[in-house]
Amino acid sequence: MAGFGSTRTRMSPRSRGRMGSRSGPDRATFGIIGLVCAIAGFFVLGIVLGPIALITGWLSMDRRWSNRHVPAVIAVVLGAIDTVIALTTLF
Repeated sequence: MAGFGSTRTRMSPRSRGRMGSRSGPDRATFGIIGLVCAIAGFFVLGIVLGPIALITGWLSMDRRWSNRHVPAVIAVVLGAIDTVIALTTLF
């Protein structure tokens, strides 16, 4: 019964031991999702997939412009081009 209800052994949900830092596969996955959305946006639903590619690419880069995350940079650039093309064909 040691440890049940004891505040010393319970960790808060946001403590360092319970939650890892947002790096590694999470960021890489966002970059790849953004890249796939950007490429697919050239063919279908560019007005929707372009901004999704921009957002996921930007989140993958941790909201900083850096060339260390190549798929994320490509997703942001292609997403911006995709959004501009979709908007110009819309109007």
